[in-house]
Amino acid sequence: MSQPDEILAAMRALLQQARTETPDLFVELHRLVTEYAPPPVLAPVMAADEPWHGMIGSCAPMLALRARIEKFAPTIAPVLITGESGTGKERVAQALHALSRRAKAEFVAENCAAIPETLLESVLFGHAKGAFTGAVKDHPGHFLHAHGGTIFLDEIGEMRMPMQAKLLRTLQEGEVRAVGSTTTRKVDVRVIAATNQNLEANVKAGRFREDLFFRLNVLRIEMPPLRDRGLDIVVLARRFLLEASKKAGRSLVLSPATEAALLLAKWPGNVRQLQNEMLRLSALSDGPMVEPRELSPDVRGAD
Repeated sequence: MSQPDEILAAMRALLQQARTETPDLFVELHRLVTEYAPPPVLAPVMAADEPWHGMIGSCAPMLALRARIEKFAPTIAPVLITGESGTGKERVAQALHALSRRAKAEFVAENCAAIPETLLESVLFGHAKGAFTGAVKDHPGHFLHAHGGTIFLDEIGEMRMPMQAKLLRTLQEGEVRAVGSTTTRKVDVRVIAATNQNLEANVKAGRFREDLFFRLNVLRIEMPPLRDRGLDIVVLARRFLLEASKKAGRSLVLSPATEAALLLAKWPGNVRQLQNEMLRLSALSDGPMVEPRELSPDVRGAD
C-alpha cells in the first residue's frame, strides 16, 4: 500500500470511529478536513442532477446502468433485473418499456410476493365467470391487459413451483388460459422480471425451475447498491429532503457534516431507506440546518 493510500485508510478509520463514539468530534474533524482541503469535497454535487426516466445520479455505476438500459430497451428479449431491495428495479423496468417499441402499449407491474399463491394464477392469466366463488364475470388478467406491451414481475424468486410451470408455458407458447376456461388465447408480451434473491442458488437448491431461469435470464441487469454510488447519495438526499420539507411546509438543508455522515453510512435499505430517512428528518429536524446528531442511529452508526 502506498503512503497516500495508508493516509486515506487511517483517515477513514478515524472518521468512522469518531462518528460512532464521539459525534461532536466527528463534526470538528470534518470542519478541519474541509478547511485544509479546499474546494469542499461535496462541491461537485451542488449542480442540479436532472432525473433520467425517474432515476437520479451520475456516478460510474449509474452511467453504465443507463447505457445497458438503452441497449436492451429496443429488443424483445426478456430481461432479469437483480439486486438488493430498494435499489429501484421497477424504475429500470419502466425505463426499458418507455424506450422500447412497445412504449405506446401497456406497462403492467405485479409483485409476485404480494399476491397469495391461490390468486396469482387468476391475477396473471385471468379467470372465467364462475371459475370460483366470487368470480361473477370474466377477468382477462395481466398478460392479456399487457398484450403488445410489457409485464413486470417483481419478486419473481417468491413464485412457487406450480406457478413457475404455468409461467414457463406462457413464455414458451405465447398463450394464456384463464382459470376455469378450456380455451387459450395468444399474447404478445415482453416479460421483465426482478428479484433480490440469488436465483442461481435457488435453482441448485430446487426452489426455482432451471428452464424458467434460462427463459428469464436472457438479458441481465444488476442494480448497484446505494453504498457504491458515491456522491449520488448526497444528490439523492438533497432532492428527497427538498421534496419532503416542501410538503411539510418547511425549509431544510443538510449541513456539510451531515452529508459526510450520509456518505459513510451503509444503507442496507438503499434508495428507499435514504428517502425514508429524509422524510423522517423533514418531520423531526429542528432545522433549518440538519445536523448529524439528528440522523437515525442506524444511519449514523450509533449503538
